[in-house]
Amino acid sequence: MEYRRLGKSGIKVSEICLGTMTFGHGADEAETNRMVDLALDAGVNFFDTANSYADGESEILLGKALKGRRRDAVVATKFSNPMGTGPNDSGMSRVHIMQAIDDSLKRLQMDYVDIYYIHHVDTQTPLEEMLQALDDLVRQGKVRYTACSNYQAWRLSEALWLSDTNNWARFACYQPQYSLVVRDIEQEIVPLCDLKGLGVVVWSPLAGGFLSGKYKPGERTQGGTRSAEGWAYPERYFAENADEILHALLEVSEELGHSPAQVALRWVLEQRAMTSVIVGARHTGHLRDNLGAAGWRLEGEALQKLNEISHLPDRYPEAMEKNMHERRDSAVDMPRL
Repeated sequence: MEYRRLGKSGIKVSEICLGTMTFGHGADEAETNRMVDLALDAGVNFFDTANSYADGESEILLGKALKGRRRDAVVATKFSNPMGTGPNDSGMSRVHIMQAIDDSLKRLQMDYVDIYYIHHVDTQTPLEEMLQALDDLVRQGKVRYTACSNYQAWRLSEALWLSDTNNWARFACYQPQYSLVVRDIEQEIVPLCDLKGLGVVVWSPLAGGFLSGKYKPGERTQGGTRSAEGWAYPERYFAENADEILHALLEVSEELGHSPAQVALRWVLEQRAMTSVIVGARHTGHLRDNLGAAGWRLEGEALQKLNEISHLPDRYPEAMEKNMHERRDSAVDMPRL
């Protein structure tokens, strides 16, 4: 297992992170314990949950599974989604943040979380209110690092500026959707994270299972999967040529002797600024296959083939400006007038 620094911070996390959205939603307590044991034995030290997963049950099960092994784990959780029916039971207000962290720590049976994400955008609360509240949690010792998920590039940039200006705890990482069939973040967010020193921890690197090997080109639904159950299946974000990408993935998988899931996960880890991929599973069989993405490199023609088939069309202004360095370089060699 490879360990990577989380952005500019000093903490190191495993390149594979165990996501726990299925804990309490497809995986019972016994299977949860087996998956956590398997992950730790494989060198995984990074675990991702959220207060809203399975209405809090995910945090409860993860906390039980890590009992007595807290120092072996980097634990991330999130706040924002509704956790009650009251007007202040969601979002990023100071009131909700202070309640949410205490509730999460109680469910996890922990004194602190390593990473605390704002899960979604809340346009009704000033960024300053959230960032100062998160800074207070860091100073109180309840949170080690702050982070965000699903933010637009401009909003993320504004948050970083506010934190730097006011000497508040600064986001250490960003959690986006990213996969062979959903590469949108490359155009604005990845360059920003790279420039500002944020780690990138990817959710849905297998596109809700679409890239796991269970599907063939043209298929979108399978019984007993997220696609059939209608939850956490991101089809609406897929690239228009998703079936061509899947076909290429299956070809590369066969050529390399690695499962499609392992190749798809490895592809993400080879991309610019990536820190870790979050893999979720309902049972140890799925997790064992996903863990096979560690310990090898995807390179050469195989990497190039997947890069090219899944590349997004250039947008303005990238389409206009991406080769301007050539104009400048050629100007150096122009003869004198």
